[in-house]
Amino acid sequence: MGVRPISAEGLAEELADRVAGWPREAWVRVVVDGAPAAGPGELADRLAGPLRVRGREVLRVSADDFLRPASLRLEFGRTDPDVFYDEWLDTGALLREVLEPLGPGRSGRVLPALWDSGADRAYRVPYRTLPPGGVLLLDGTLLLGRGLPVELAVHVWLSRGALERRTPAEERWRLPAYERYEREVRPQEAADVVVRADHPDRLAIRAVNG
Repeated sequence: MGVRPISAEGLAEELADRVAGWPREAWVRVVVDGAPAAGPGELADRLAGPLRVRGREVLRVSADDFLRPASLRLEFGRTDPDVFYDEWLDTGALLREVLEPLGPGRSGRVLPALWDSGADRAYRVPYRTLPPGGVLLLDGTLLLGRGLPVELAVHVWLSRGALERRTPAEERWRLPAYERYEREVRPQEAADVVVRADHPDRLAIRAVNG
């Protein structure tokens, strides 16, 4: 399927239709990946409503709540793009507490948030049990290529120019990490669905798989 234009509302409806097609006896794990400037969290939030309309219980989780403590994350400085790429996300905790419990034959018991990186302390939130047929909406950056078990991977893509323009000055040190991600992971090929978002009011969609 080629690239075609789509509205933000139409995108959410189309993705919700695709997710709702999964069997109701199984959980559906959806990752919405992209640089913060691309707004993956906003897309995940927008998708929640249409899924609930379709009778699916939804659990929203952000990978930003599964970062390593500052003592580990910032051990080699606050602005090292390679450390940001390789070390910031606590992939093991995300697997253990969120993704693996929603695998076949598992408990469905998920911890929605682990670490408050702003306060640098653990969240005190209870576990939630997502019933079979429920949908996990996980947003974050640099998530593909890590072997995360998901049923649907959506990548919100920005061209290099748009990414540079829309990344705040205080975060521009991360740009080499996003370039490395494009080069090593090729998220436009790794994702099931690619959303091109250079112009937020004129999105385009490309289904890579399915």
